[in-house]
Amino acid sequence: MQASCQCGAVQFKTPIPEPLDLYHCHCIECRKQSSSAFGTSAIFPAFLLPENLPLSCYTRKTDSGGLMDCYFCTVCGVRILHQLQGKEAVSVKGGCLEGLDWSKAKHIWCSRAVVKIPENAQKWDKEPSS
Repeated sequence: MQASCQCGAVQFKTPIPEPLDLYHCHCIECRKQSSSAFGTSAIFPAFLLPENLPLSCYTRKTDSGGLMDCYFCTVCGVRILHQLQGKEAVSVKGGCLEGLDWSKAKHIWCSRAVVKIPENAQKWDKEPSS
C-alpha cells in the first residue's frame, strides 16, 4: 500500500499489499495523538522506512511497561507509524494509507471509549490477547 503524511514529505510503500490487522484504538494515548475519539492503526510486518525521510521519534512507556517508538513527519507533524520495541510488527496510522478497507477494523481499549461502538463490531475492553 502507498503511504504518505499530510504534506507528502514522507512517502513509502508497505511490505505487503494489505494489513495483517486493523484496529480502532480508544485508549487515551491514541485519542490524544489523533485529536479524535480513537486512533486507527494498520498492522504490518516490521520493515525499515526509506532513509533520509524527515522523521522524528517520540518514545513513550506503554501500560504494560514496554517502550513504544512513535514516528512523525518533522514538516507537517503527522504521526506516521509506531512500533513496540522488541516486536516484529509496526502500526501504520490508517489515515496515511491509500486504499485502506476501513470495514475490517476491530475496536480495542473499548473500556476507555468516548463514542458508541457498533454492536456487531469485534471489540475488546483492552487489547486482544495475541
